[in-house]
Amino acid sequence: MIPLRAPRFWFEPFGWQAALLEPAAFVYGRVAARRMAEAPRRQAAAPVICIGNFTLGGGGKTPTAMALAEAARALGRTPGFLTRGHGGASRLPLLVEPDRHGAALVGDEALLLAERAPTAASPDRAAGALLLRHAGCDLFLMDDGFQSAQLQPDLALLVVDGATGLGNGRTFPAGPLRAPLGAQWPHADALLVIGAGEPGDAVARRAAADGKPVHRARLATVDAAGLRGVRCLAFAGIANPGKFHASLEEVGAKVETRRDFPDHHPFTEAEAHAILSDAEAKGLVPVTTAKDHVRLLAGGPQARLLGEAARVLRVALRFEDPAAPEAILLAAEAAFRARPPAVQPLAAAPVSALREAAASA
Repeated sequence: MIPLRAPRFWFEPFGWQAALLEPAAFVYGRVAARRMAEAPRRQAAAPVICIGNFTLGGGGKTPTAMALAEAARALGRTPGFLTRGHGGASRLPLLVEPDRHGAALVGDEALLLAERAPTAASPDRAAGALLLRHAGCDLFLMDDGFQSAQLQPDLALLVVDGATGLGNGRTFPAGPLRAPLGAQWPHADALLVIGAGEPGDAVARRAAADGKPVHRARLATVDAAGLRGVRCLAFAGIANPGKFHASLEEVGAKVETRRDFPDHHPFTEAEAHAILSDAEAKGLVPVTTAKDHVRLLAGGPQARLLGEAARVLRVALRFEDPAAPEAILLAAEAAFRARPPAVQPLAAAPVSALREAAASA
């Protein structure tokens, strides 16, 4: 199973831990590279922008998808989100309804995305695309799915964390890469570096040398002034909780206690009760992320109590160049218009069957 918390050695110079895992990484990398090279990618009936990354874990894909959706609406488009529904139990294609589908079924990211635009949660990206098309969407923003090679993107935008870049540059499990870099690079159309740092700058230089557009952005807190001076118990189950803590400190919050959990962590009743009790005993305000908040509100009684008591630190992606989102969208639409005839086009017939299956979920 892929770990939900990245080991430290992934982001350190190549050492003995990575060396021990190199044989497994070789096998994993061969399989991943073959899938990317040979998988029969389907073509959707609308432009597809894949927002992926080279490495496991977070990096800002979901905020990037949200920012592009906002830009698409400003251009008069009707965007929809495609997501696997990571952390959810459903294996059926679902058009997410936040009032009906909880995080346990469709995952936390799907619920966040569905607050902003129609969202299809489906391990089968092609089936999800059919649902979005039936919902009237004319642009598909695929959150992750770059390595799965199920759907042919018209533009693959690879997101890189400026502070960590590609880590030690090794393939899982010896490093954070989802597939050998040489197998991934040819399928990337553009790069987005989020935040500052030499690791991200190094990837940007390679992209520029290969003639790929490089965009830059940062994650900014939203409506966080009310947290200034607040004594906090900060808790989060995300890929990089250190970013969350740093953001709290940047807005002037006083982080006095921290509780870190693995990415997409389903909070138990005992954990929620312990966080509430600890915060009350120390006179602290519990603060968490938007992803964690939606999971709490869909949990048991103690989880919901914690969700109602917790303050939420929200972030949004801000492009360095305000014209970048429109450029990305128009490039994807131009690539869509220039497509050759689909070798394996998506059929429209299964839509009714998909809707019936989703209705029973």
